[in-house]
Amino acid sequence: MWGHSMGGYITLRSMVITSDLKAGVIWAGVVASYPDLITRWRRGPTPAATTTATPSPGRRWRTELIETYGLPEENPDFWDSISANAFLDDLSGPLQLHHGTADTSVPLEFSEILYQQVLATGKAVEFYTYEGADHNIAGGFSLAMQRTIAFFDAYLKGP
Repeated sequence: MWGHSMGGYITLRSMVITSDLKAGVIWAGVVASYPDLITRWRRGPTPAATTTATPSPGRRWRTELIETYGLPEENPDFWDSISANAFLDDLSGPLQLHHGTADTSVPLEFSEILYQQVLATGKAVEFYTYEGADHNIAGGFSLAMQRTIAFFDAYLKGP
């Protein structure tokens, strides 16, 4: 499975829930713990959201969860129970991470921390950064794509 940004969030969650996924690649993934997502990540408005007066219900998730379950430091068991990062021992396969150093949408530290967390589990993980590349890894796209294809070939096709 391959995911970019929020698709990376879905890829990571999927890989700790099912054993059907044999390998995963995440580009600039929203792959942090909930305390980090709450305090260090703010999605900007989408172009459609800037032209309408109707608020997006998806943008209120932080407030609604905190009102219901308390802050992460008040209720860490709840926040861990919904975080894929708390279940990395259950990763269904190797993981490859890519992130641009000039990403202003998702902090580079999210991928750096996830890399260290996966290493600590003893699972297979690779991590690549792309100097000066943005959220879409535009400056390193060809290299990132080559690495992604080689990773899937190695883990899905075999030698």
